[in-house]
Amino acid sequence: MNLAIIKYNAGNIQSVLFALERLGVQAEVTDDAAKLLAADKVIFPGVGEASSAMKSLQQNNLDVVIKNLQQPVLGICVGMQLLCTHSEENDVSCLDIVPVRVKKFVTKSLKVPQVGWNNIYDLQTPLFKKVENNSFIYNVHSYYIEDSSYTIARCNYGIEYAAAIQKNNFYGVQFHTEKSAETGDRILQNFLEL
Repeated sequence: MNLAIIKYNAGNIQSVLFALERLGVQAEVTDDAAKLLAADKVIFPGVGEASSAMKSLQQNNLDVVIKNLQQPVLGICVGMQLLCTHSEENDVSCLDIVPVRVKKFVTKSLKVPQVGWNNIYDLQTPLFKKVENNSFIYNVHSYYIEDSSYTIARCNYGIEYAAAIQKNNFYGVQFHTEKSAETGDRILQNFLEL
């Protein structure tokens, strides 16, 4: 399988590579448009801040490339958020592939960012094949994607929000699959089998 990871100003590429190695899969980290377009599957990772991540994509014309990808694409954390229309994080327009908004957690009773283990439920689509409802996943985020018809898994942190989304060939997970132990590995494996 020809698996590509989008190379841009994102912080968790190495941990995604390690997770894929655990599954016996090699991936190429690239910002080359031709290689991304030709890949069988594409992973769109991300850690950090949405507006600087969008600037990095735009500088390399990757914003246009990503919108033209026809194969399965998996956005992870900020990679998922960038698939959306808009993020409240520094008021930035994102890729507008999935027409939903990214909002900041507003809570007096819970710490923001959400850091640590939480559970996912209402699991839909083959991305969650053999993953049990209420499985634990690892989160690090201050922003969330509003629940919508594109939601394929939910999580609750003061409010219910989209833990995963899908539109056509684009999938996104808010949590870090690469840090979510067996559940994360299963989801990555399911993505590779789509």
